[in-house]
Amino acid sequence: MQNLWFKISAFLILFLTLFSKPAYSQADNSNLIKADSLFQKQHYSDALGLYEHILQNEQAYSPQMLLKMAYIKEGLRDYTGAMYYLHMFYTKEPSRSTLRKMEELAQAHRLQGYEYNDLQFFKTQFNKYYMRILELMLLAAVVTVTIMFFSWRRGHRFTNTFKVGFTLYLLFILYYINFLSLGDAGIIKNNNVAIMSAPSAGGSWLATASQGHKVPITGEQDIWYEIRWKGSKAYIRKSNLLELP
Repeated sequence: MQNLWFKISAFLILFLTLFSKPAYSQADNSNLIKADSLFQKQHYSDALGLYEHILQNEQAYSPQMLLKMAYIKEGLRDYTGAMYYLHMFYTKEPSRSTLRKMEELAQAHRLQGYEYNDLQFFKTQFNKYYMRILELMLLAAVVTVTIMFFSWRRGHRFTNTFKVGFTLYLLFILYYINFLSLGDAGIIKNNNVAIMSAPSAGGSWLATASQGHKVPITGEQDIWYEIRWKGSKAYIRKSNLLELP
């Protein structure tokens, strides 16, 4: 039985290693080399155009590329873009130095929603390893089912406690895939944006926000996002909010 367990585990681990996708793509092509050259020559607008092409059309990027894009956006006073690319970098390479940079940028330009703490750091770490955790849980489930099948063929009968426990484990995996969420967020990308009390133009006006503020997204309805604004439920048009990955 132990030898069978070892063979199945080794096969599944090898399968996951070979066929699982990396967390992000490494950009390594002529466009990236050209963009880096333009960045070094301080032709920032041209470099940004190529970086955005690589990111949007080729779906490839490196952490260094994201930092350069954030730097260019900050220089152009596009704080929504700067925060967006810093956030992308942070989700792939979590570090407290990046958090401090985002907090400093937010404080310098009076942007709200960037108050980070240990809980936020934990959420980022969890999101980074979400797929790896899921793969390991699925691996354990497949191995267990396989062992159960061969044991059942040999006449072994499982206790009710084991059956209930394994069923709960499978239900947890379903919950993990479909319902577990640590919250979505977005960055306001336009100036003079109306924050409303209801998802309609007839709702009460709550505030006028400028670009760069980060807000939690709690739901959506037609062309509106439901958000939290200064601790209260509010609504903003989807066209005015850049959802964070």
